[in-house]
Amino acid sequence: MRGHSTDEMFANLNRLPPAPLEINVANVASRLQQVALHNPAAISMASPSGRYVPGASRRYRTLTFADLELQTNSIAAGFQQLGIEPGMRIVMLVRFGADFISLVFALLKAGAVVVLIDPGMGRKNLIRCLEATDPHGFVAIPAAHIIRMALSHRFPHAKLNVTVGRRFGFLPKPSLDMLEGTPSSLYRPPSVSLDSPAAVIFTTGSTGPPKGVEYTHRTFNSQIDQLVEHYGITPGGRDLSGFPLFGLFNAVMGTTTVIPDMDPTRPADVDPPRLLDAIDQWEINQAFGSPALWTKVGKFLKQQGRLISSLQRVFSAGAPVPPHVLEWMRDHMHPDGQMYTPYGATEALPVASIESREVLSETAEKCRHGQGTCVGRKFSGIQWKVISIDDGPLLSVDQVKELPRGQIGELMVSGDVVTKRYVTRIDQNALHKVQDGDRTWHRMGDVGYLDELDRFWCCGRKSHRVQTNSGTLFTEPCEAIYNNHPQIHRCALVGTGEKPLHPVIVAEPWPEFAPADSVAAENLAAQLRRLGQENELTRMINDVLIYPKRLPTDIRHNSKIFREQLAPWAERQLQPKHRR
Repeated sequence: MRGHSTDEMFANLNRLPPAPLEINVANVASRLQQVALHNPAAISMASPSGRYVPGASRRYRTLTFADLELQTNSIAAGFQQLGIEPGMRIVMLVRFGADFISLVFALLKAGAVVVLIDPGMGRKNLIRCLEATDPHGFVAIPAAHIIRMALSHRFPHAKLNVTVGRRFGFLPKPSLDMLEGTPSSLYRPPSVSLDSPAAVIFTTGSTGPPKGVEYTHRTFNSQIDQLVEHYGITPGGRDLSGFPLFGLFNAVMGTTTVIPDMDPTRPADVDPPRLLDAIDQWEINQAFGSPALWTKVGKFLKQQGRLISSLQRVFSAGAPVPPHVLEWMRDHMHPDGQMYTPYGATEALPVASIESREVLSETAEKCRHGQGTCVGRKFSGIQWKVISIDDGPLLSVDQVKELPRGQIGELMVSGDVVTKRYVTRIDQNALHKVQDGDRTWHRMGDVGYLDELDRFWCCGRKSHRVQTNSGTLFTEPCEAIYNNHPQIHRCALVGTGEKPLHPVIVAEPWPEFAPADSVAAENLAAQLRRLGQENELTRMINDVLIYPKRLPTDIRHNSKIFREQLAPWAERQLQPKHRR
């Protein structure tokens, strides 16, 4: 993406319409204009270029906030010239980077509804999800356009298409380069309200087919306000963003986004030195990544004794973060640094947060003994209740039974960051949304309890609980018992057979402790069985299996375990044993 000279960026900023007259504060993209007006020369994004050489300074392409504001205005004007109007759904299939961030803001400025989806969910799921949104167009890389053209009958209204990258003769015109050449003065802010749809974002599909969630401009604005308020984020920071959505938030919080040299769809495969060299080179003070990413980085830091003293604020979300990972990171970042594990879901984000000091000094020991994972206290804009577990719909708040503190139930939340509806798989609205007059509550799908300090302790997904003859087992408390074994990376509790289910623990050792043969695997499984028998919570679990590779996880964070895939595998492994 091309940049602007310093003289041009300031001259163009001076020619922008006066902010008080033209700015539409409802549109979340208008926040970018405010940042650009206050900090025009500050760097908004830095993308690695050239070959990576360990320990050497890397070359980066940079954009200032003035650059980003001008380019997104130009691209938005190009979208408007193309015929994109407010409310139209436009699919984004672009790799995370500078183009991704610029295009999302340009589409928002044009009033379009941006459809964001994880390409790694598999072709069948991807096509099914995209078809369900009935898009008006695609802004996509060439490979995605080729698939779209081959399946054009699935997208009958997709007439407004833009190619990002090299445009071969048969691919859609215009290209991104052409849109960038549109004079920014042609951009006209559309009429957008806080409750106008802004995006459709798909869930990871960790507990069923992915669902398309409608985000409004109110949702995005509220998310940004809550993050700024809760974490005290101020302009001028530098963030290494291992998660695309946080890269978008950075731009409107005045934070520089340094794009990591990694595949954001495979955080578990990150190469730690590449991230750590970027942290050192840019003196990164903030970073966001999944538990899988920080597990690999933290383990490397521990092994190498490497310090990243500039890093003062770390976020990790997507799944529970093991206490030992918090320890690894805390031991090697800035001594006054903080590591937060915000909790939420695609449908409601952020909900709660806890800092590593509170985890390590208090809640981790309780977690190890099977009391669940404490995700902390709620954000100021959240209301929550723990209600009686129900697998059916709850159409009205009158049908809800709130439980007392300390009793395990399912979590239900409301607030401005809580989305109101699914726009694909709309049958799921009845199962997840509860109406309370003008307020909508979202059933998180997680079970757990509130303690006397109003902290939520997550005990796993409602759909993953294992109902046996002897009672109900919850994943987080049970798995924690086996995770205490020093050779085990993580475990998954699954149920096999017909209800009442037969409980099984499937364990993934650390790579260096992977059993060399079946005898070694059985010895490790026997050790885990003894560990389980020593705890009242897991005493009824008699079967432990060692998984021969990584446990299957979600594509977004590589952290949420696909227990639905493990249950059939476990059943097949146990059949010979049960026949004997």
